[in-house]
Amino acid sequence: MGISELPHLHQPTVPNGPRRRPEWTFLTNHGHVLLAVAAAPDARLSDIAAQVGITTRATLAILHDLEAANYVARTRIGRRTHYTVNYHGHFRHPATATHEIGELMAIFTDR
Repeated sequence: MGISELPHLHQPTVPNGPRRRPEWTFLTNHGHVLLAVAAAPDARLSDIAAQVGITTRATLAILHDLEAANYVARTRIGRRTHYTVNYHGHFRHPATATHEIGELMAIFTDR
């Protein structure tokens, strides 16, 4: 049986309606926010939140987490915030701690 024939791997659909989101993803919201910042370092908080599909409050909390862990640095430029990604930061999980987050960013961004 091929992968395309496995019924549990297909995204569920609502009859005559749009596809529902899967119940889980490989990347966490932290990963998605980091990818959004890497792609658009000057993006507004509301734009990042909309892209990731979470609230602005959750996005702000994640950005604070990422900054505290030294994955991003923020700089105020006038009324805007500019984020710089630390591509040399290492993953936190022991199984992947030898890898830099830049390796992941390279897969999903034009870096």
